[in-house]
Amino acid sequence: MSPQAPPRARSQALQQRAEQFFPGGVNSPVRAFAAVGGAPPFIDHAEGAYLFDADGNSYIDYFGSWGPMILGHAFPPVVEAIQRAARNSSSFGASTASEADLAERIVACFPAIEKLRFVSSGTEATMSAIRLARAATGRNIVVKFEGCYHGHSDGLLVKAGSGVATFGIPGSAGVPEQIAHLTLALPYNNLPAVEVAFAAHPGQIAAIILEPIVGNAGCIPPSPNFLAALRALTADHGALLIVDEVMTGFRVSLGGACQLYSLSPDLITLGKIVGGGLPVGVFGGRRALMDLLAPLGPVYQAGTLSGNPLAMAAGIATVAYLQQHADQVYPKLESTSRAVFEGVAAEAAHAGIPLTTNRVGSMGTWFFTPGPVTNYDQAAKSDTAAFGRFHRAMLDQGVWLPPSQFEAAFISTAHREPEISATIAAARAAFKSVQPK
Repeated sequence: MSPQAPPRARSQALQQRAEQFFPGGVNSPVRAFAAVGGAPPFIDHAEGAYLFDADGNSYIDYFGSWGPMILGHAFPPVVEAIQRAARNSSSFGASTASEADLAERIVACFPAIEKLRFVSSGTEATMSAIRLARAATGRNIVVKFEGCYHGHSDGLLVKAGSGVATFGIPGSAGVPEQIAHLTLALPYNNLPAVEVAFAAHPGQIAAIILEPIVGNAGCIPPSPNFLAALRALTADHGALLIVDEVMTGFRVSLGGACQLYSLSPDLITLGKIVGGGLPVGVFGGRRALMDLLAPLGPVYQAGTLSGNPLAMAAGIATVAYLQQHADQVYPKLESTSRAVFEGVAAEAAHAGIPLTTNRVGSMGTWFFTPGPVTNYDQAAKSDTAAFGRFHRAMLDQGVWLPPSQFEAAFISTAHREPEISATIAAARAAFKSVQPK
């Protein structure tokens, strides 16, 4: 029997009001809870590992604003940095010293980045990296992997996982076939498929772009040697390797997945944590590539509010803390994450629920399938109805998971033993509602 839902009358009223102004009442589709059912609570505030809704209910947060809250919500040094910056104005549309201050910290953590440019979203970062790759190579075709999401620009909404998978959209209406045909979507962790693509399109592939750890089909780690083989293959064929670390950057290690897997790509995109919770994106790489950008080169890219001073301040506070305390932060994240993910998995096993757990550091997914899950097709075999029941039962007990089977969950340094114990206890009760109806 499912736990009784806490009162959410205020949230429901706010949802009805929002539907008058926004398609579906939301400004991002996955917030609508279409994949899990039920009505989404409206957030009033957050602190540490907890979200608090408009009705006064509290929830242990396991999606962390979709990744950036690695230090928890309202982390005091970040809040104070934003307040100090705001006193000088929220925006200038002109250069500030803080842009280079944050860039210097990023470059120190990602040796493959010699120069970078700030933008305001991950979508901007990836689409700009693709444009740069095409200009540098004089080629048009881009290889991506099924289930990897690189933002909602036209050419990258092909088998893009996450929200697209949630809503059953094969790509997106409004994307011309001529653009979609320039993107080859291949199975993740399938090196022979990539080799066949290069053989079939000699001298035409500009770049491979990938999430080094898939997060938008649920968490899917790379198989041994897959990333290294892609690096070698692109180098052999004169194509570029773009590693999208919008989700994994600073999350799985101080130097992201590139450090974790000893990978040196041509271009890297970053976001999420780099802004400390404010909208920021980054694309960067070798000096010669980045100098193709205007005003030095022929590749045009611009953003009126790129390098926004509030976002720079939040990013500096976050990255500086991670740099200064890396020896404590990342081991703590690893131990907490292991306890949460393995603890929930153990409760599933005890309840006889088929479950496959994928995790890398402080990001992971419980797939409602016997497994294994090494690519999008295997992830798609998950019992999404069972996940929806589990999600609703956990939410009713004060644990907020990502509202899609195809999204990774995230742990922060604010999650401690009380949250671990409460989460496992909630899962023990929730799995009773997961049994087939």
